[in-house]
Amino acid sequence: MTGAAAQAAAAGPPDSAPKAAQDAESGKAAKVTKPAKTTKPAKSRRTASRPTTPADQPPDSAPKAVQDTESTSPARRTRAPKREPDGPALQGSDRDRLLAGGHHDPHGLLGAHPVGGAATGVVFRALRPFARAVTVLAAGHRTALHDDGDGLFSGVLPLDAVPPEYSLLVTYDDNELEVQDPYRFLPALGELDLYLIGEGRHEELWRALGAQPMVHQGVTGTRFTVWAPNARGVRVAGDFNYWNATGFPMRSLGSSGIWELFVPGVGEGTLYKFEIMRPDGSHTLRADPMARRTECPPANASIVTASHHVWRDQEWMEHRADRPVHKAPFSVYEVHLGSWRPGLSYRELAEQLPAYVADLGFTHVELMPVAEHPFGGSWGYQVTGLYAPTARMGTPDDFRYLVESLHRAGIGVIMDWVPAHFPKDDWALARFDGPNLYEHEDWRRAEHPDWGTLEFDYGRPEVRNFLVANATYWCEEFHIDGLRVDAVASMLYLDYSREHGEWAPNEFGGRDNPDAVAFLQEMNATVYRRNPGVVTIAEESTAWDGVTRPTDSGGLGFGLKWNMGWMHDSLVYVSKEPVHRKYHHNEMTFSMVYAYSENYVLPISHDEVVHGKQALVSKMPGDWWQQRANHRAYLGYMWAHPGKQLLFMGQEFAQGAEWSEGHGPDWWLLDPSYSAEPDHRGVRDLVRDLNQVYLDTPALWELDTVPDGFAWVLGDAAEDNVFAFLRFDAKSGPLLAVSNFSPVVRHGYRLCVPDLIPAWTEVLNTDAARYGGSDVRNPEPLKPEAGGAHGGRPYLEMTLPPLATVWLKPA
Repeated sequence: MTGAAAQAAAAGPPDSAPKAAQDAESGKAAKVTKPAKTTKPAKSRRTASRPTTPADQPPDSAPKAVQDTESTSPARRTRAPKREPDGPALQGSDRDRLLAGGHHDPHGLLGAHPVGGAATGVVFRALRPFARAVTVLAAGHRTALHDDGDGLFSGVLPLDAVPPEYSLLVTYDDNELEVQDPYRFLPALGELDLYLIGEGRHEELWRALGAQPMVHQGVTGTRFTVWAPNARGVRVAGDFNYWNATGFPMRSLGSSGIWELFVPGVGEGTLYKFEIMRPDGSHTLRADPMARRTECPPANASIVTASHHVWRDQEWMEHRADRPVHKAPFSVYEVHLGSWRPGLSYRELAEQLPAYVADLGFTHVELMPVAEHPFGGSWGYQVTGLYAPTARMGTPDDFRYLVESLHRAGIGVIMDWVPAHFPKDDWALARFDGPNLYEHEDWRRAEHPDWGTLEFDYGRPEVRNFLVANATYWCEEFHIDGLRVDAVASMLYLDYSREHGEWAPNEFGGRDNPDAVAFLQEMNATVYRRNPGVVTIAEESTAWDGVTRPTDSGGLGFGLKWNMGWMHDSLVYVSKEPVHRKYHHNEMTFSMVYAYSENYVLPISHDEVVHGKQALVSKMPGDWWQQRANHRAYLGYMWAHPGKQLLFMGQEFAQGAEWSEGHGPDWWLLDPSYSAEPDHRGVRDLVRDLNQVYLDTPALWELDTVPDGFAWVLGDAAEDNVFAFLRFDAKSGPLLAVSNFSPVVRHGYRLCVPDLIPAWTEVLNTDAARYGGSDVRNPEPLKPEAGGAHGGRPYLEMTLPPLATVWLKPA
């Protein structure tokens, strides 16, 4: 049973529900007074405020609940069973705590239980706020329960034992519903799950926590589970109970910190949150940390979901591990899905993005964060729903369809993943069930000074498990091929962006964070073990040793690392006027000093084309022709340099404006009616050819991470602004890359080349006319001249086009 019918069966008719009154964007519940019994509250499909009944007061100070005067009416008394002297009604602190939402074991109070002592029978208790009557249907009996006030009903049936099945007939002002009692069910979470969660080793945590539609004890419904070890009580609120959680308290499963409730009749599409009583007695309404689907922001409720997607990318999945990533071609197109083509859904993107990326020859796309986030301007880097693809573009299955479409086009999918911090929204993770839970208890390690966010407590096993399982979740549930881990440096250093007195050394007196190191090692080891062919990539901006070293050798265990030093240094060089570049020559050569210390990606990412940094072509000096020539020469140099390549959207066609998530790339630059369209199309054609030659040339990627794959031919020609080097593979011939970053043509330029290669031929020239260049070429094969005296090496005499990169291969 799903949809409206399931919601009604679980809770009752809309016109007997309390009024929903919550701001969906802020998540702050507004206090309202409990409506009179004669008032028909309004409907709401989102979140609701909690009534200021005893449920708002801490158990220790909650007054004894007083029976509603309506419950003593003569008509109501005639339907109630005869009461024993001490009665089955709840009394004292149990009653107060249950109504206040602070009871740890509602299943011990509600539902059916044998009567204690010498008396025989079974006591039935139900908590159904706003019901006029509750009748038990069990073992052929139809017995009305006594109204004990405040929505509590109870009575004793003359049964020898608790019946294995029974239902409740709940009467409202104008409706009567037969429903299953949530409090007759055993826990739907196993002991092994609880043990693994307690140990912080549940690698499939998403199958144990959150909202799981299921059949339990023969009944269809949803199991709700949440980790809230500091809570005094937890209840489920949702559109199925009109956002009044009073009648749906959850039970605490021992010392695990897990709260659980199976709700019959609730199914996919149901909106829900958890109402938590904190240690101080205050209440907070929270989205599910494990929610696998959410409302579209600014709404923020969690949604019960299950996947029905049938995967059709088996061939891709079976072969993606055939070759290690660091020995394979790896050319990445970075995309912000929300603005690549604004307004497109996941399924609409699936019709356009794979075709575009495949046409340009990129091997992978990297998606900026797709996990749910409240503020679009964060680009997804402040995540509130780590297990849910953003609802802005569709459902989780829609996102699966996009990934599948990319795979079927031969394109791998990398996803930005953000375990470094999370925002302070008071309906999400921040101070979830008390002063701290996901964040560190030490304020010097909880607050991130740069981004106004909170940092995860990597030393807490359950938090570490939450993140490690999340990494595997995306790989296994969505077939993601790689995780680019954001802001790794901020995790590794205790003093990151902190002044003296704002951080404390570790137990050894150092500045590194051993908890974060252990977490990253565990995450990488788990992902690689469970998901062959997946790669993890670190955005790490310091010289931390061993980022891509295996964990069994003491490294962090990443497969690749962004080379932030190369990015910074090379952009400094090309941004200078050619006349000044000789003074910055080492900016381009220094990268080879440390090129093999890690397995690198060369990133020209979104971070380099926003916030006043200018688009790539706009960083270049000179007039428009020179800017484009520099842009093309730089891309040619980048694609030939050791390391994998990453290029942000819009830079492939030399967009001049900075990127904005509000409107995305300037696609109009490629409109044939635009006069300068050939200039931009030429750059895009170059990117396509760079990728094609790259894929066809193992020398550019097979020995990417070892010194045997590279040799300088000319690295000290600072006066000429010229760089030349060779790339090698294991078997075939080398590739010679020559870059001339001066605006003059150099005729008869001599370059030493290896012996035994009789001739070289141009395979790519960024100055070609079809790219928008001056078309200075070396059209015929170039034959080396014999070396000079004393056994000098042979050399080529070639023409170097202005502001251009030329690739040559053995003829």
